Amino acid sequence: MTLGELLVVLESMGSEPSEETRGLSELDHGLQCAFELERDRPRDRELQLAGLVHDIGHRYGPDEQHGVLGAQVVRDLLGDRVAALVEGHVPAKRYLVATDVSYRSKLSAESTRTLGVQGGPLSPHEIESFLSSPSAADAVELRRADDAAKVPGRAVPPLAHWVPVLRDMAAPGEMSG
Repeated sequence: MTLGELLVVLESMGSEPSEETRGLSELDHGLQCAFELERDRPRDRELQLAGLVHDIGHRYGPDEQHGVLGAQVVRDLLGDRVAALVEGHVPAKRYLVATDVSYRSKLSAESTRTLGVQGGPLSPHEIESFLSSPSAADAVELRRADDAAKVPGRAVPPLAHWVPVLRDMAAPGEMSG
């Protein structure tokens, strides 16, 4: 995927509200998530971009696979770490449900529903595997930003704010198109 193609996909995500994001478009949700991460981790551009694109996989397949599919879509353009974070935000939700008794009650109705198709809470073996990933802590941070990024009407920087960051982070040779 080129940067131009990614921008077209992101712009198309602004056209329809999503039940998962409480009626926001997927683009609005991604922009809020990226903003949360920009505020909390101002120097971590990869984490911020992962927040922006974390739900792109919804465009390519079913919910239970959207993290893996999203990672595949962005890996060549935005790198392995962004891809790992995009993939990791789903197991991070499952991890939080398994390890934080109050977390499930904070999920939206749609996030609770999708938890079931995503595999439910992680098992003890899955928790161990998840925590062994170098991106586990950042995936949890991304997941918490994901949860906070569901506020209708919230003013955050538009997609144009992220274009220079995307250009800076895009793999050489992948920017056109």
